Amino acid sequence: MDESELEAEKQKCGELLRRHLQAAKALRQRANKSPATARKRLLLREWQAARLARCYADLLASERYAQSARFILTDLYGPKDFSSRDDEVEKILPLLLNLLPLSALQTITLAVEIDALTEKLDAATVVELDRAGMIDRIDEDNYADAYRRVRRQKDRMRQIALIRKTGDALERLARKPLVSTVLKLMRRPAHLAGLGDLHAFLENGFDTFRRMGRADEFLDCIEDRERKLVSNLFDGVARPFDLLA
Repeated sequence: MDESELEAEKQKCGELLRRHLQAAKALRQRANKSPATARKRLLLREWQAARLARCYADLLASERYAQSARFILTDLYGPKDFSSRDDEVEKILPLLLNLLPLSALQTITLAVEIDALTEKLDAATVVELDRAGMIDRIDEDNYADAYRRVRRQKDRMRQIALIRKTGDALERLARKPLVSTVLKLMRRPAHLAGLGDLHAFLENGFDTFRRMGRADEFLDCIEDRERKLVSNLFDGVARPFDLLA
């Protein structure tokens, strides 16, 4: 890829990033417009965090995969609020386009797209749980009912595909020794500039995937289980969350 093609790809990445940042921000503002709506969003996210911990207990207990599993389930796919990270990206986007390699920009773009899509799906799920009077006592049965009423199976599958793409991107990034040096050099300036969350996301992702080595088996496991869960929930399978059997 020559210099002009690289610049065009970076600008394309920047436009996608702006769009996803704006979508995620608008959805978060709507979800947090009052203490009551913010609380409902938090209740759902706490339940989903516990669900992820149950469904991936084996990976979280694995010497090789535990760190990467924690990163995927908290920094990428879990209940964490990414407002600070996304605000940082939005604030210095022109600088990021100049400083970061294309692979790092693509990784951030994928992560923010997951964030925006997750906010959209969570908002719809909260509405259905609240409508059924179950937001204060979420369990597997009423969560499954709300999940089916939301529909959006294509969006659920898109979410899983994005997680896989982000994992693959992090694995490729972790093979580039120069990235490690750049991230270490950026650590103190990033924190002094108020960009700690963004830097932590990149550095944590890079470090965990570098230490893990080949990520195929790990990412296959997450992708297969989440696809199985989507099928179980939409097909009305009994005990849909029993993914370790």
